[in-house]
Amino acid sequence: MIKAENLQKRVPMAGGELEILKGITLEIKSGESVAIIGASGSGKSTLLGLLAGLDEASGGRIVIDEVDISALDEDARALFRGQRVGFVFQAFQLLPALTALENVMLPLELQGQDDAREQAQQFLQRVGLADRVQHYPRQLSGGEQQRVAIARAFATNPAILFADEPTGNLDTVTGGHIIELLFELNREQQTTLVLVTHDQALAQRCERCLQLAAGELVEAP
Repeated sequence: MIKAENLQKRVPMAGGELEILKGITLEIKSGESVAIIGASGSGKSTLLGLLAGLDEASGGRIVIDEVDISALDEDARALFRGQRVGFVFQAFQLLPALTALENVMLPLELQGQDDAREQAQQFLQRVGLADRVQHYPRQLSGGEQQRVAIARAFATNPAILFADEPTGNLDTVTGGHIIELLFELNREQQTTLVLVTHDQALAQRCERCLQLAAGELVEAP
């Protein structure tokens, strides 16, 4: 499903460049769950952003489901993401002016689906928020906001779901519930799951861990 070859990321700095990723090569199979782990500053979120097509690499290539996304321009990458990719972020990234229902409906409407409202309602019910569909993000707890974000991510039935610290802003109990929900939906929809986490409980639930250290891929513990 995902193949990265000699992936590099450098950013300009005063007096030179900062090398964030130093030639990452990896493969992730369809339907696999993979955790990317490592210390802060090791390049985890940068790698996730590149694999998801949210950022451009400085070198190397990324092939997703036989599409070389590193050869696409930004508009083509955005179209590809909208069709094949889902996201769950640590900070939830819900639109504050929209209700829970409207937040989940939005990507479905962008895909042109006529039954967006019905699908959104079904997914909010699936994540236990049937009685919160008309609430705005500010009226929801952190755990409830992350459930909305998960419903939004899975509602489009993405081939791949990328998650960046999905339990990072949650307490242990709520984070545990979110972990269960992520893997339950992952199994049901056979979605390839790639996540960045410091949460060892979450990492251990994945089939495989990739560890980064100083921008390089090292053998996971």
